[in-house]
This record gives sequence, structure tokens and C-alpha cells, in this order.
Amino acid sequence: MKATATDTLQLGGAQGEERPVGRSIRRGFLGTCPACGRGRLFRAFVKSVDACAVCGERMDHHRADDFPPYIVVTIVGHVVLAGYMMTDLVLPLSTWQHLAIWAPVTLASAVGLMQPVKGAVIGLQWALKMHGFGGHEDKPDDRLPPRDPSA
Repeated sequence: MKATATDTLQLGGAQGEERPVGRSIRRGFLGTCPACGRGRLFRAFVKSVDACAVCGERMDHHRADDFPPYIVVTIVGHVVLAGYMMTDLVLPLSTWQHLAIWAPVTLASAVGLMQPVKGAVIGLQWALKMHGFGGHEDKPDDRLPPRDPSA
């Protein structure tokens, strides 16, 4: 049987269910269920719901862990550093004035991006069937055995 371009998009748990990565990430970024796009993804600031209230998709087994903060730090760091450098070229501000501008911008940006970025990571994991989203549980047995150093 020959694989088609459609087969590469069909990453879903059910046969024929499509899980486009871009759409899933966008839905998660907007705080909605990556499966249906209608249910809420978060019940608290960065605490996801156990299951979607609309479609019933389980969300409690995702493993976003530290990846969203790393992404947020990278984005905010680049934006704030570029903004600081451009401001420093145009306006002769003291160190305290820069601190008064860029510390709140950094804090507000980091807090504001945390939930959307975590939702996007959950959407990515759902689309790629990672960490139980594909109808299977992650087990330590799924890993490769350790390499024999004597071989």
C-alpha cells in the first residue's frame, strides 16, 4: 500500500482522525481543547483540565513540564533585549530608567505568555500522540535497553 500526503497528517488515535499540528497548536495557544476547539483547556492559570467538557478528550496525562517556561524565557529574552538595545541607541537613558521600563515589561510579558505557550505545547503533544494522547500509556519498557559497555 502506498502512503499518501493525507496519511502523514493522520496522526490521530481513531482511524482516519486527522490531527493537524498547526491547528492543534493554535487551539492550545488560544486556551481551547486541541481536539475539538470548543472546550476550555485550563481550569486555573496553568493547570489544565482533566478532560474536555465538550468532547471528553483526556488532558490529565500531558507532560508539558519545563518546556513552556524555556520557550517563554527565550521569546521574552529576545524581545526585551532587542527593545533595550534599540531604546539605548535612540534615547540617552540611565540604568535606573532602563530598569524601570524593562523590568515590568519582562515580568508582564513572561506572565502573559505562560498560559498560551503551555496550551500550545499541550496541543503539540496531542497532535503528535505523545504521552498517552494516542490511546497508549508511556511505559519505562518503551525505552531502549541500556547499551552493554563490554560490546
